[in-house]
Amino acid sequence: MTFDIRDFTAKIICEKQVTDAVTDSVCRENELELLLCANEDKPMFVELHWNVSDDKDFLVLGDAWERSYGELEFRKLSENDRFMPWYFIATDKKESFCFGVKTQAKSFVCFRYDESGITALIDVRNGGNGVHLNGRKISLATFVYSHYDNGNVYENLKDYCRKLCDTPVLPKERIYGGNNWYYAYGKSSYEQIISDAKLQVELSEGIENKPFQVIDDCWQINSCEGPWYPNEKFGDMKKLADEIKEIGARPGIWVRLLHNRDAAITDEMRILRDGQRRYLDPTREDVQKYIVADVERVKGWGYELMKHDFTTFDLFGSWGKDMGSGITNTENWHFYDKTKTNAEIAVDLYKLIKKAAGDMLIIGCNTISHLSAGLVQISRTGDDTSGREWERTKKMGVNTLAFRLAQNEIFYMCDADCVGILEDNIPWEKNSQWLHLLSYSNTPLFISCTDEINDVMKNDIREAYKVFNVTHKIKPVDIFDTKTPSEWEIDGETIKYNW
Repeated sequence: MTFDIRDFTAKIICEKQVTDAVTDSVCRENELELLLCANEDKPMFVELHWNVSDDKDFLVLGDAWERSYGELEFRKLSENDRFMPWYFIATDKKESFCFGVKTQAKSFVCFRYDESGITALIDVRNGGNGVHLNGRKISLATFVYSHYDNGNVYENLKDYCRKLCDTPVLPKERIYGGNNWYYAYGKSSYEQIISDAKLQVELSEGIENKPFQVIDDCWQINSCEGPWYPNEKFGDMKKLADEIKEIGARPGIWVRLLHNRDAAITDEMRILRDGQRRYLDPTREDVQKYIVADVERVKGWGYELMKHDFTTFDLFGSWGKDMGSGITNTENWHFYDKTKTNAEIAVDLYKLIKKAAGDMLIIGCNTISHLSAGLVQISRTGDDTSGREWERTKKMGVNTLAFRLAQNEIFYMCDADCVGILEDNIPWEKNSQWLHLLSYSNTPLFISCTDEINDVMKNDIREAYKVFNVTHKIKPVDIFDTKTPSEWEIDGETIKYNW
């Protein structure tokens, strides 16, 4: 295919007619840095277009704004009517090319690739309005192009991802253990968590790398929102963390930092969107101090891992699955600080959390994937699996593991989510296969169950933990045929799963 990254047209879209907004670009080998400046204008989008000359009906795969929702797949170019967030790969199985932007951009970027060429739609809004740059010149994104003359599609995508993320932060050890969500679903207690931690230590006996016991949504006063203090079923959270450590596990905890009913939070500290003020506005200094205090409190209790959740939804009012070509579907609203783009605001928030967390490991859930790379050690790359429905685990877990595995240990550790075990809701013959695949995937492995699981399950989990703590070579094979690949090459052998 013929493609010159320097040969493009640009169009700026502002709230009103364009008067002083201008773009600039810096070209390097196979890279294009795009800059934007405006004084009075309030830019909303920048659209770039490249004419691409090719007569092949390529197969095309894109990424997702935050988590994926079971939708990732290769599609024929002739049928590719979607916008693809962050990057895409196109291939005829003999050659491939990749096009996208580097991580931690200052804009939200998605692509459309069809017979007319390649279009990049760059969202530079503040909330649902144009951004007030006030003469500031910002680097919106750095575009990167790579071409591969071989049929090693998965390896090519993995190589390309390395070119997009310059500063990943990764945990020193493999991350695995228990998470109580997919059997408890918000109903738990201090005593139950201690029981869960003891089970994880039992199942990982003989492994030097200690397992985590992560306390998900259930421990705080209000369901799924702050203030971030314990309810009566949990009590002393520092004592609980200490006891988990004494048992031989590592304590982890879940928070939702932008949703909080603390009476000390005033209306002015919340985003005004759709006529309501629900979620904290992280562009305010008083909110930033509040978020730091919450993170430092959790850290002070002794938790070694923090899973922070819902930042995409709370910031922008939409789930990734409902977003089209822009990050927010709601118009006519803005953050307190109108001078920064939505992407800058998200990155600043993730940097604030990371700094406050110190040496705590961070799992980002419902975090904006491309913007959190380098700011979280672990990212939940797919929507929730299930302890109740196998089809949900198959759709969400297998799909994200297959089509975002190329990002693993390059952007962050890719967490495809838990093996949920809740009574007999999911046949073990299915769940054990998901466990087996995760154990070889080199990605985090979390199990959600109580000590009431049977001996067969316990033995399978013990074996999975042993396998998990060794590095393996793995890739999906039938990625062009299905959204949930069942053929995987693991350590040189092709394994067929019966999903």
